[in-house]
Amino acid sequence: MPTEQSLPVSRRKLGIFGIVAGIAAVLVVVTGIRAREDSSARLREWTDNQAIPTVAVVLPDAKVLNATLDLPGRLEAYYRAPIFARVSGYLKSWNADIGAKVKAGQVIAEIEAPDLDQQLLQARADLASQEASAKLSEATLSRRKSLIASNFVSMQEIDERSADLSNKKAAVNSGQANVERLEALAGYKKITVPFDGVVTARDTDVGALINAGGGSGPAMFVVSDIRKLRVYVNVPQSYVPAIKIGAKAVISMPEYPNRSFAATVEASSQSVDVGSGTTRMQLALDNAGGELMPGGYANVRMSLQRDAVPLHIPASALIFNQSGLRVATVGPDDKVLFKTVTIARDLGRDIELASGVSPDDRIIVAPPDGLADGDQVRVAGAKSKPATVSEKQDVKG
Repeated sequence: MPTEQSLPVSRRKLGIFGIVAGIAAVLVVVTGIRAREDSSARLREWTDNQAIPTVAVVLPDAKVLNATLDLPGRLEAYYRAPIFARVSGYLKSWNADIGAKVKAGQVIAEIEAPDLDQQLLQARADLASQEASAKLSEATLSRRKSLIASNFVSMQEIDERSADLSNKKAAVNSGQANVERLEALAGYKKITVPFDGVVTARDTDVGALINAGGGSGPAMFVVSDIRKLRVYVNVPQSYVPAIKIGAKAVISMPEYPNRSFAATVEASSQSVDVGSGTTRMQLALDNAGGELMPGGYANVRMSLQRDAVPLHIPASALIFNQSGLRVATVGPDDKVLFKTVTIARDLGRDIELASGVSPDDRIIVAPPDGLADGDQVRVAGAKSKPATVSEKQDVKG
């Protein structure tokens, strides 16, 4: 049986043990809560880091991708003459069909014009009558002048005869001019070639009714000089300053897939077409061999001369939405900044820019959806603080 003195000592020990156990329990609870809070904080930090998108960036390339410009063109004869009739009648004959090589002054057709022939005969008869009247007037005046000394005629009559002779001579001159006019027209009954070339069109035949002038139908013949060709190409307005007069170009034709032909920029229209926004340029192309045909399609590769080297970026970097055409750049603080750009040329995988970016801009190659100005991003390949093993284990825990 314990004594009365030992009972208080045992109770005191039990109290001390309880207090120590309570303190230990509190410390365990506090330590657990603190550990969980640290783990949650690290988890939130890791989650926030994972939420920051990682992007690949590239600097605009200042290397010239292509110093040429490919455009469609059209070949035309250097000289082309549609031939119309100057007199009306019927086609009597022709002797030059399409493809025929002709010389300057060569007769290729003849027109039968009976009305004109009769007009010429009438004009010649009228001229003969006017010449006879003038001759008679001159003889009469001479006789009257011989009688002045005998006072048989007055000076009034001499003046009247002189005026009549002047009128008759003027009528002769008018008749002579009319005859020469009709003779010139009669000369147009023979259709001649204005220059050496090739007959590229014939739209008439024997017996066809011919109307004088060029406004009532197609030309009878078209003669073209194809020893030299003109190449017409429409150049976009933004490239016109880079194409100088005298610049070289390379012409390729579909009928000659393995060949090319040299041409030279010869002239520019010096104006921009409102409908297409292009400037028409003319190139000269030698065709002494006659291999190329006027009217044909050609691909024209023109050399560009630029004062500054253009910048180009990957095509995947372009963003087009309601805000326009833009690219996403990454600033020094790794935040997104959108910039509006202007395209100079679409080269497929690469885009040549006319304005909007500078050579030191970091362009996001493939911007993710939902990216906005000011968003924080992580640049792929940039150095960052790696997570420790304990942090990874805490996150997993």
